[in-house]
Amino acid sequence: MTNRIRILGTLLALSATTLALHAAPPGRQQINITDYVIHADLDPATGKLSATAAVTFTALDDLNVVTFGLNNGLQVTSIVDSTANPTATATTPAPASAGPKLRTSKPSPAPATASLNSERNVTDSTIRVTPAALLTKGATYTYTFTYAGAPTVETSPVDGIKLVQIADPISILLYAGRWFPMTGLFTDRFTAELHITVPKGERVVGSGALGKERTIPGEDGKGRSQFDFNWDKPGFPGTLVAGQFLAPITIPGVSNIRAFVTEKNKEKGHDFASTVTREFEFMTSIFGPAESGVLDIVELPTDSVSAAWGPELIAIRPDRANTRLFANTVAHQWWGSLVSPATLNDAWITNGMSRYGELLYVEETAGKNALQSAITDVEAGALAYDTDPLTTLGRLDPFSPQFQSETLEKGAMVFHMLRWEMGDDVFQAFLKKTVTDYKDKSIRTANIQTVAEDVSKLELTPFFSQWLDGTGAPEFGDNFTVFRLGNGKGFRTVGAVTQDLDLFKMPVQLRVETEGKTEDRRVDLSGTESAYTIETFGRPRHIILDPDNWLLKSTPDLAVRVAVLRGQQAVAQGDLIAAIAEYQKALDSNRGSALANYRLAEIFMMQHNYQSAANSFRDALRGDGDPKWVEVWSHINLGKIFDITGQRERAVNEYRLAVQTNDNTQGAINEARSLMQKPFKRDEANGE
Repeated sequence: MTNRIRILGTLLALSATTLALHAAPPGRQQINITDYVIHADLDPATGKLSATAAVTFTALDDLNVVTFGLNNGLQVTSIVDSTANPTATATTPAPASAGPKLRTSKPSPAPATASLNSERNVTDSTIRVTPAALLTKGATYTYTFTYAGAPTVETSPVDGIKLVQIADPISILLYAGRWFPMTGLFTDRFTAELHITVPKGERVVGSGALGKERTIPGEDGKGRSQFDFNWDKPGFPGTLVAGQFLAPITIPGVSNIRAFVTEKNKEKGHDFASTVTREFEFMTSIFGPAESGVLDIVELPTDSVSAAWGPELIAIRPDRANTRLFANTVAHQWWGSLVSPATLNDAWITNGMSRYGELLYVEETAGKNALQSAITDVEAGALAYDTDPLTTLGRLDPFSPQFQSETLEKGAMVFHMLRWEMGDDVFQAFLKKTVTDYKDKSIRTANIQTVAEDVSKLELTPFFSQWLDGTGAPEFGDNFTVFRLGNGKGFRTVGAVTQDLDLFKMPVQLRVETEGKTEDRRVDLSGTESAYTIETFGRPRHIILDPDNWLLKSTPDLAVRVAVLRGQQAVAQGDLIAAIAEYQKALDSNRGSALANYRLAEIFMMQHNYQSAANSFRDALRGDGDPKWVEVWSHINLGKIFDITGQRERAVNEYRLAVQTNDNTQGAINEARSLMQKPFKRDEANGE
C-alpha cells in the first residue's frame, strides 16, 4: 500500500483482517474433530516446520474418504490410524531436531506400522485420506499425521495473505493457515495439547500455557527451547506466534494482561497493554466474564494480517494497531472464542457482534456522536453487497467481499437495531444471557432469536425475518400536515411514515423540532404507511425520521458511501478500473462528495496522472466536507504533487494549509510538518 492511499479507513482494514480468518474447506462437514496432540519444531534458519499431529475425531456419516484442510506448503510423509488401542499411553514421535522424545501429559495414540493412503488437492488446500475400512457414523477415531515443509504466502489457503511462516525474527502459525490437519474453521471446537520447539532465545505465545520454558539438548551444544500449551475446553487454540520477544510487558497492578514485542517495538508494548486492559475491562462489564482472565498481546510481522486471535491471545501488527482494531480483536474473546457459530450461515452472529463490541467501546470512550459517525460507515458496508440473506451466506466464498461485508457490517447493524427495539438495559441482559447459555458451545441464528425473545418479552419474528431472512433496507418518507389548536393549546401534526417494504415492521424514532423544545416520539411501522399524530406547544419546524441513526435504511447519501466502499474494495483487490467506475457512480449521485473525489484522486496519483489527481484533490476540498479528514490529506497530497513536479514553494504552502486544519487524523499534521522540512520523493522501489 503506497503513501498515497494510506487512509483506506478502519472499516476496510478490519474487513480485510477478518477476511483472512473465516475460511473453511468446501462441502458439508464430514467429521467433528474433538482433540489434538501436536509436537512441532520451528526452524527459522530454513523456514521449515516439522510436526506430528494426533487428531481425534468422530465420524458424522459412514465414510470411505475423510477430508482434512492442510496448508499446501506442508508435505505429509505418513498418516496412521491409531484407533486400535486408543487408551494406550505411548510416546508420540517428536521432530528430529526437537531432542529426546517426550511423553505427553495425556494418553497418546499407540504406535502403528501402516500408513493410510492420501491424496492432496492443492486447489482448496485439503488432503483426502482413505481409511483401511469404512468409518462408522458416530464412532471415534485417531489419526496421526507426520508432515513437514516451508509454508509461504504462495502456499496459503487465502491467495496473497500470509497466515503461516517460519522466519526470523517472528514466526506465525495462525489457525486459519491450516498448519495442522483441520476441518470446520471456527465452527468445529476442539481441545489441544501443543508442544512447540524453537531456537534458544525465542518465546512462543499461545493458548493455555502449561509452564515455563524447557531446554531441549541439541547436537550443536546450544540446545533448543520447548513451550507446552494445554487448552482443555472445546475452543480454537490453534494460533501460535514465536519470536525474539522481550520479557512480557505489563502495566502496574495488572498482571493478567501481557504484551510480547520485539526490541524494535519496545516503546509500544506499554500502550498495547494499557489499551487492551481498558477494553477487556469494559467488555467484561458488557458481556460478562471471558473464557479466561488471562490475555496475551503478541506482535505480528509487518507482512502478515493486521490482527488475529485465539483463546487468551491477541496478535496484532504494530503498524496497524489502533484502538478500534484492538477492540474488535478483544471482542473475539467472547464472540468467536467463548461462543462460536454452528455453521457459516451463523457467522453473522460472531462477526457482527465483534464489530458491534468495537462500536460499543467507541461509544463508551468517545460518546454517542462518535458512535453515530461510525455507524454511518458500517451502514455502507452492510448494503454494499446485500443481495443474499445473512442466513444463506454459508454457500458463498467466505473470503469474498460479500461474505465479509454482510457478516461484519450488516451483522453489526442487526445488533444495533435489536438494541433499539429492546432498550439498552434489556439489550445488555440479552448479551450476557447469550454468552452464559452458549459458553464453550456453538450457536445458531434460531438460538439468538429464542434468547432475544425470552429476555425482552417481545415477539421478534418480523424483525428477524426482515434482517436475517431478507435483503435490502427500507426507504422512508414522511407526509404530514400541521394544524393550530385553538385557545393557545399549541399544534397538532398529523402525518404518515411511508416505506417501500410491504412486510417491514419495526419502531422508528420521530424527532419534532419546534420553536420551543425538541420532542421525540416512537412510531410503530407496519406496512407501507403508518399514521401518527403528535401534539406540541411550539410550531413544528422540522420532523426528522430516525435522527439517531438506529435503523439500516436506504438514503441518497448512503448510496454514495456504498459506491465509495465498493471502490475501495476494488482498489484493495488491484482492480483500478472497477474502482474508478464505482467512484464515478458515487459522483454521478453527488458531484460534491468530498470522499468520492478524494478516492478518485488517489487512483490518479497511483497512476502518476498528477494533473488529474490535483484536479480531483481540489474538487475534494470544494466538496461537502464529509468526512472532515479529507481536507487535511488533500492538502498534503497536493503538496506531494508539487514536490514531485519541482514546485517546492507551492508544496510548502499546501503543507502549511494542512497544519492549519488542526486535524491530525492518521498523523496528518505530523507528516505535513515533516514534509515542510524535507521534500517528498517518490519511492520507485515500491512503485510510488
